[in-house]
Amino acid sequence: MKEFSRNRRVGEQIQRELADIISKEIRHPDLGMITISAADVSPDLKFARIYVTVLAGKLDNKQTVEYLNVEVKRIRHALSKRLTIRVTPRLQFVYDGSTEYGNRLSALIDSTKS
Repeated sequence: MKEFSRNRRVGEQIQRELADIISKEIRHPDLGMITISAADVSPDLKFARIYVTVLAGKLDNKQTVEYLNVEVKRIRHALSKRLTIRVTPRLQFVYDGSTEYGNRLSALIDSTKS
């Protein structure tokens, strides 16, 4: 149980720090507002899958995730300066479609009411 809570704490810290790093240090004119919706960290803390959502950018979701994965070394380096753990996890950015899916379901439910 202790390992799980440590993973969750590290994941939450990574989520907070990445949100700050991406909003302040990643500059690209076509990027929209990027939100870090979750960070799943492996049990050994060597790998983290980062789930992102994107709003109002010129790049589509796939292009935004590709851009973040191209910039992953720079992002990971900035993250390593902020974390207090010995090894900074390798990062993989993934689009989180759950919000979009929830909105579609909500719209379907609303359409049946009228």
